[in-house]
Amino acid sequence: MAAPQPVPPVWKDVGKSSNDLLSKDFPIDKQSIEVKTRTPSNVTFRVFGEQHSKKPDVINADIEAKYQDKASGITFTQSWTTLNALKTLVELDDKVAKGVKLELASSLTPAPPGSEKAVTAKSTLLTATWKQPGVHTRAVLDLFKGPTFTADTVLGRDGFLVGLEGSYNVSEGRITRYATALGFSAPEYAVTLHGLGNLSTFSASYYHRVSPDVEAGAKAVWDSKAHSSAVSLEVAAKAYIDKAAFVKARINNAGILSLAYTQNLRPGVKASFGLALDTQRLQDPTPAGPAHKVGAAFVFEA
Repeated sequence: MAAPQPVPPVWKDVGKSSNDLLSKDFPIDKQSIEVKTRTPSNVTFRVFGEQHSKKPDVINADIEAKYQDKASGITFTQSWTTLNALKTLVELDDKVAKGVKLELASSLTPAPPGSEKAVTAKSTLLTATWKQPGVHTRAVLDLFKGPTFTADTVLGRDGFLVGLEGSYNVSEGRITRYATALGFSAPEYAVTLHGLGNLSTFSASYYHRVSPDVEAGAKAVWDSKAHSSAVSLEVAAKAYIDKAAFVKARINNAGILSLAYTQNLRPGVKASFGLALDTQRLQDPTPAGPAHKVGAAFVFEA
């Protein structure tokens, strides 16, 4: 008897292994702090603040409260940002039918005092997701942008993945965006090909878990609409020093070398440090703009 097919990833997570290796845990050119706490009544609070080196006098931050009722399957999340944006997310999982998840996400930015408008920006997204062994599909309706209907589907069998995404503007009556993806995923490695931006941008990514302590990956991107026909390339590696610490390194074809170190100081406390070096300007005493960048991130969770 054939083994049951696993549920494939959602469209946005196709190629996630290599994307995470290349982008996560590199706190460069910014400083951030994140605090997470959980109450006995199953309410999770999260406070996040971030300061970029280019704008040292501006701190972007948000506060978030999340409540999950496992009996009813409802999750309610409310957040407020320093840009005065109020965001609400309501999720209903596995209650309408097995494998079905419904989401309502809204964002509202009140207008400043004295403005003729009540709000300066607003959005509402209705999302329905259905997942079963071998298929993961999602439909999103953006009520205030268009309205626009977006649908994506990922099919998987024996490790092979095929994904499609498309957006349709209801008021204009036309397809505004489409993309496709092909991939193969195994426990120790994954290969993914993407055709994005109405098949104008193509990317190929590779991820390999060399050993339990070492990971490696690469990603190449070619934009057919760019002035240059060159292919952008990034290569990264991650190595665990012990159970509580790991280092990462990344370099691209522009000669930017990024290094990062993450340490779990104690249960619930994590610190990350990052450094980016422009290897083509190491000997330049007066580079045009900051050639090298540093950053740090701290996470506290209770």
